[in-house]
Amino acid sequence: MNVTEIMAELYAMGSESIKNILLKHGVKEPFFGVKVEQLKTIQKKIKVDYQLAKDLFATGNADAMYLAGLIADDEKMTRAELQDWVGKAVSNNISEYTVPWVTAGGRYGFELAMEWIDDSREYVAAAGWSTLANLITLKPDNELNIEALRRLLIRIEQTIHSSQNRVRYTMNNFVICAGVYVVSLTDDAITAAGKIGVVVVDKNGTACKVPAAADYIRKAKDKGAGLVKKKTVKC
Repeated sequence: MNVTEIMAELYAMGSESIKNILLKHGVKEPFFGVKVEQLKTIQKKIKVDYQLAKDLFATGNADAMYLAGLIADDEKMTRAELQDWVGKAVSNNISEYTVPWVTAGGRYGFELAMEWIDDSREYVAAAGWSTLANLITLKPDNELNIEALRRLLIRIEQTIHSSQNRVRYTMNNFVICAGVYVVSLTDDAITAAGKIGVVVVDKNGTACKVPAAADYIRKAKDKGAGLVKKKTVKC
């Protein structure tokens, strides 16, 4: 399949009702309103294609950009390409899912994430925190910089309530992932969550809620979650 064929297929799959839902969740034009499960049917046919993923992302269409993340060859992505992608990730689903997936699965995950969390652009900083959360869920603990992650928990304690809206949301998710997936950080994450308290995020009138980090971590641990790292974060 090529870009022209895929874009035609995405157009045919588009739905105004899905589009209206996605708009409320921070997806920005242009896009057709394609369900993720429909994107996955295309992913299954393509599997992995480095160049096609880059070409789809370059269209600027949020449906195509999301699909690009599903089929990207993460290891082949260069630092410059990832920087380009994050700069164009203005939709919440691209900044908080697509770009972090691919970045965490590649060669520059930690270093780029640490740069991005200091960026003044909300969507770039959110991508940084999401990338760090994905790294935690993918990499064995002995491949993680535990002390750096511990310092990030302290940073979140001190700054989350004064941070931008989507940055607060992704910071909270980082605390959860640290507590669930890194054994040596569970107590630190629960302590941080207790100090943070309730995290308020404007969800644009949707029914989505911000998880209470400490409760989420405890429940996940009780169920045995986090004992095995994820093989993929792409969904």
